[in-house]
Amino acid sequence: MLLSEGNSTSAREAVTILGLTGHHVEVCDPSPVCLCRFSRFVRKFHRCPGLREDPAGYLAFIERLLTQRKFDVLLPIHEQGFLFARVRERLEARTGLALPDFETYRSAHTKAGFSRLLDELGLPQPATRIVTSARQLRDAVHLPCVIKASIGTASRGVWFARDEDESSRVLQDLDADAFPGEVLVQDLVAGRTGKAQAVFSHGELLGFHAYQQIAAGVGGGEAIKQSVSRPHVRADVATIGKRLAWHGALSVDFMLNERGSHFFIDCNPRLVEPMSAFSAGLDLVDLLLRVSRGETPAPVAESREGVRTHLAMQALLGRASRSGSRRAVVRECVQIVASGAPYARSIEELTPVRDDWISGVPLAMTALALLANPKLAATLSKKGWGAHLLDARTIRTIEDGNFPAANHSG
Repeated sequence: MLLSEGNSTSAREAVTILGLTGHHVEVCDPSPVCLCRFSRFVRKFHRCPGLREDPAGYLAFIERLLTQRKFDVLLPIHEQGFLFARVRERLEARTGLALPDFETYRSAHTKAGFSRLLDELGLPQPATRIVTSARQLRDAVHLPCVIKASIGTASRGVWFARDEDESSRVLQDLDADAFPGEVLVQDLVAGRTGKAQAVFSHGELLGFHAYQQIAAGVGGGEAIKQSVSRPHVRADVATIGKRLAWHGALSVDFMLNERGSHFFIDCNPRLVEPMSAFSAGLDLVDLLLRVSRGETPAPVAESREGVRTHLAMQALLGRASRSGSRRAVVRECVQIVASGAPYARSIEELTPVRDDWISGVPLAMTALALLANPKLAATLSKKGWGAHLLDARTIRTIEDGNFPAANHSG
């Protein structure tokens, strides 16, 4: 199995699942010290060009690897799927790959495209305005709201405007730069954050898992999660997948208000942190591998409810960013190590030291850095927003599609 990058939390969790289930795992990434390097399950590491800075060079590197070595599956674990979908037929001739066609992928990848799809299907989302200029944006802001660039991952390009001061800062930020194409303005929905993950085969839903956020980490990501049953969300996700004839993995974010109604707020055309589902008895990675190899597995039962998992690194970063206090970081460390509340009976997702001792190295380094200076939390968290992610320029380059096939023979 070849993972398309090795520095995201999703990639690190996929490595654990693949390793525990006996697969041969290789990873490519531009960083020689990416998160997946700290795993006994990675058999070989390939240092590659960065997707964001050099998509053509990255693609040529991947195609050369697929020619020189035999991989059963290429797993687009993060935003590399956007590029792979653009040249899907070329890659499918060399390895197993589960992706829809490019236009379908693009409709789920952009926030504006996903919002329009929800409107078309009559599925719930917060009241949304899509604007294309700073002037339109000023007219569309109704406080409180969330402002989102149409392209962005890992909370990049998302601003909260709860009052006039926050609104003015956001509008100033967007005025200062070139306006980022389409921008969504959504009414702020109060409630609990949840995520759902699914695997499809040509529009048929095969596996589904949902969880809710128990505690936030840095940048709004989950530090503690708990698996839940959300049959209405499942039905809507099945509708989305069927409409798109989706092939491969799809994840959505939603809010659950006090009346129990859900509203979709984001979509990722990939698996996001699949260890929650794995810990709850559903191996979505295995389903994705089987679909990638051309199989059509039967739909499987949903995951178990009530399984709590956590990401210790996210928890420490979140605690440090909110408190700025060494004492608070020490308390969080003690709670994690002692499995105290809220970590009682919770399973570590990202750095499973008992199964993969070397995964504790980046966790220990993060803890030591935060104890030395809790204000480093923002800097350390941004290291995950690296060369494996897309920006607007890279998106345009990939959309142009000028990627001539190279001769890798010999």
